Amino acid sequence: MAQIEVEQLVKTYAVSERRPGLWGAVQGLVRRRQRRVKALDGVSFEIGRGELVAYIGPNGAGKSTTVKVLSGILVPDGGRCVVEGRVPWEERIAHVAQIGVVFGQRTQLWWDLPVVDSFELLRDIYRVEPPRWRRNLDELVALLDLEPLLDVPVRQLSLGQRMRCDLAAALLHGPSLLFLDEPTIGLDAVSKLAVRAFIQRLNRERQVTVILTTHDMDDIEALCDRVMVIARGQILCDGSLEALRTRFGHQRRLTLELADPHAPLVPEPGTALLGREGARVSLAFDPAEVTAAELIGRLGARYAVRDLWVEELPIEEVVARLYDEEAAA
Repeated sequence: MAQIEVEQLVKTYAVSERRPGLWGAVQGLVRRRQRRVKALDGVSFEIGRGELVAYIGPNGAGKSTTVKVLSGILVPDGGRCVVEGRVPWEERIAHVAQIGVVFGQRTQLWWDLPVVDSFELLRDIYRVEPPRWRRNLDELVALLDLEPLLDVPVRQLSLGQRMRCDLAAALLHGPSLLFLDEPTIGLDAVSKLAVRAFIQRLNRERQVTVILTTHDMDDIEALCDRVMVIARGQILCDGSLEALRTRFGHQRRLTLELADPHAPLVPEPGTALLGREGARVSLAFDPAEVTAAELIGRLGARYAVRDLWVEELPIEEVVARLYDEEAAA
């Protein structure tokens, strides 16, 4: 049985509108106009235990609304949602004892308290037995290198330090399911690598199911085997990264570093010029029409080439094409 089962989930918000200007403000005091916005419009999926899933989409697509429904914060207008055999909003106390949630732009730590005091408060809130809490804390402190931060007030932490502490706070009670909403937003490169490595290890060694919402495509490529794309409250694509790329053809990119930066380019059959900056030339090609070896051979016979490399179409471009396809529909 799947750990998470979602079927035809619907959630609608009422959004207030006000006409511009002073007269619009006066009218708004008397009568406000409202429009209905469908954040989720028949969302369905299943997630098995131990999966690491990316849940992506443009701003306002319904990602955070889905996470809030799955975590029991919001009650949907319709549909079915079962997590670990429970309906999240109907059995909230039992449900939250088995999940962890990290929102990248919010913290569950107390701002003016040392980090360890927040951890102790969370131990009491979740009613974790002291020996189990101590084992979990010691393991998380070692994995996330938190020892120097335990006595520091949360308000004095850098963003990367706070994110590592928030990850520990979400896992102190030993959840089997972790929701990460933009966990690497605003982090520097070193902090991002540390957070990614921890998430990967947590999923692999503890079999914790992770649902990751992010706009950082590097996070997805580094961590996730499965990608779900949502837009306008509907699931557009659900599958592997490779399947997502295949949806838009098998296009690849060949980048050349020419010896002569001023060499005139002659159009090559089966390719499309993506751009040129001095000696560097980027071409797109479909291996079904022309293989990489054939193309490299032709170009090598025509130009003096210092260096070259072949790569898949970047995931950012694949997702952007998917969004464009949805917008045009």
